[in-house]
Amino acid sequence: MPNINSDINGILKKYWGFDTFRPLQEQIIRNILKGEDTLGLMPTGGGKSITFQVPSLCFESGLTIVVTPLISLMKDQVDNLKRHRIKAAYLHSGMSSKENRLAWELIVNGKARLLYVSPEKLQNERFLTELRNLKINFIAVDEAHCISQWGYDFRPSYLNIKKLRKLKPDIPMLALTATATPEVVKDIMKQLEFKSSTVFKKSFTRENISYLVRKSDTKIHDVFHILSHTSGSSIVYVRNRKRTKEIAEYLESTGFTSTYYHAGLDNKLKEERQNIWKEGKVRVIVATNAFGMGIDKPDVRVVIHYDIPPTLEEYYQEAGRAGRDGMPSYAVLLSSKSDSALLHRRITEAFPKREVIKETYQQICNFFHFSIGEGYEAIKEFDLVKFCNLFKKQEKECLSSLRLLGQSGYMHYIEDIEKRSRMMILCQREELYSVRFANKVTEDVLAMALRLYTGLFTDFVYIRESDIAIHLKISNSEVYESLLELDRMKIVHYVPRSGLPLIYMPTSREEVQSMIIPISVYEERKQIMENRTEAVLDFIHKNDSCRVKRMLLYFGENDAKDCGKCDVCRENKKRRNEEIQKEEDIMKKILFYLRQHPEGARYQSIVKQCSGDESVIAGNLSYLCNEGFLINKDNLYYLND
Repeated sequence: MPNINSDINGILKKYWGFDTFRPLQEQIIRNILKGEDTLGLMPTGGGKSITFQVPSLCFESGLTIVVTPLISLMKDQVDNLKRHRIKAAYLHSGMSSKENRLAWELIVNGKARLLYVSPEKLQNERFLTELRNLKINFIAVDEAHCISQWGYDFRPSYLNIKKLRKLKPDIPMLALTATATPEVVKDIMKQLEFKSSTVFKKSFTRENISYLVRKSDTKIHDVFHILSHTSGSSIVYVRNRKRTKEIAEYLESTGFTSTYYHAGLDNKLKEERQNIWKEGKVRVIVATNAFGMGIDKPDVRVVIHYDIPPTLEEYYQEAGRAGRDGMPSYAVLLSSKSDSALLHRRITEAFPKREVIKETYQQICNFFHFSIGEGYEAIKEFDLVKFCNLFKKQEKECLSSLRLLGQSGYMHYIEDIEKRSRMMILCQREELYSVRFANKVTEDVLAMALRLYTGLFTDFVYIRESDIAIHLKISNSEVYESLLELDRMKIVHYVPRSGLPLIYMPTSREEVQSMIIPISVYEERKQIMENRTEAVLDFIHKNDSCRVKRMLLYFGENDAKDCGKCDVCRENKKRRNEEIQKEEDIMKKILFYLRQHPEGARYQSIVKQCSGDESVIAGNLSYLCNEGFLINKDNLYYLND
């Protein structure tokens, strides 16, 4: 049992160095420590991770399980915890057997307080059996909207979390998300079988952010204009990997320090670019939506959306990366005439015909040589480009089919994977003395690998070609070629680094005729996407009310007030000021005219003289009479001197 009276403020100070919690964090933590199921709705940058990391340290022993969908974020969080002297581990379907074994040693020996797992891992019955014997204190579900059929990012693998609930029915569950409509909130609690409906919700209002929508026919020039008239760190979001590089290079050519980021870059390069931006060495990072999850940079002043995001949930999360320090910031969305057609085309692309989905399944199984009944729990590297070229398929159509196949439970596409290079010596140490090498470089590479890495004779060891190259003062390519030569000589088994995604088969291959793509996955999800698309277009194109108020209404905040900062509010304020000025000008004209006509003037002559909106003139006359400035006698208006 936890110590309910634990000094959670002391824990926060000791490990994170903060004196106080952010709004909602303390309430959520105390509710979990009381053993209550809890749902926390905390906007991007609200500090969700603290709400499960702090209470995990209030227990004398045992494990906190954290379910999270992003493998890269999983690694980042575990690395961060280790920097704070907190022991943690992670498990996901893309790990090698050795990595799994090392992680389990930490867990079983009580050397980890938190265990991060991917939702796919919960489908493994052996893993669940091993968990049964462990002391688990509570379960935290990050990105909890993924469990809801009505969520914008529904993932069927999240339904596996119910197995944890059945495995440990008496422990509390904490669900966390940054964005959820009222419908999604109810569904999260239903899907996770909450025993109590405790919801801690912070308003989605970000008062320091000005949300602006700008009509644009030349978006790249508008990006330049916006950055030229603002200062501080900036993010430019696009929906196309190629465009990230193009825009970053254009900005560099115009004098802005910038870099680009997308999921197709290898992890080392992504980390480098993320770090130089976080450290302020470049001002602008141009990125796809792969960038931002878990990024805690407080001083982002501008977030520009070059392309329209498909949902308000995604827009809110991405725009919300601005101004986490509470200082005035801007979220600018650029809209062109073609955007509406593009969003509607995305719906068609996201839902290929059922025949195409089944055909893709069959072709991928053939690609891996899985016969009917084979492939159960197989994990295979998947070269998407090679596959599409071989079967003459469009990449977007293939990816959409894979997403729907995943939601239907047939195969999962895991993109966020990078395997480091590894090698193992295949012969005995004594045998190496008699080997004749084709060249000196190959011999030196092997000798340096033996110096730098231990355990090469017993198992695969992760290596870095760049480390060997630096020590030998040769190029990475020379190291690579030498290791390949050693592999061909059967001296080592060398597996080069691979950034390829994975295909995970939770079931054996089935006959296409027996496959079912459920209505809940296809028709209902398609309708939900259409509704979300219309909500985005409504947010962009309607100018009759405050944009933020309409966005908050979408998230269930019915009492939201006009923000006063969005472009609609600014335009309305400007218009009101202009109308007030016009009224004041007309009032001055009326008074001036009547001073020139002390005998009085009739209504029509005043209207003719003031040459303005007659209703405004009539209103001014009425006001001046009511306030005693004028007298109306027999339809003649006089100054009341």
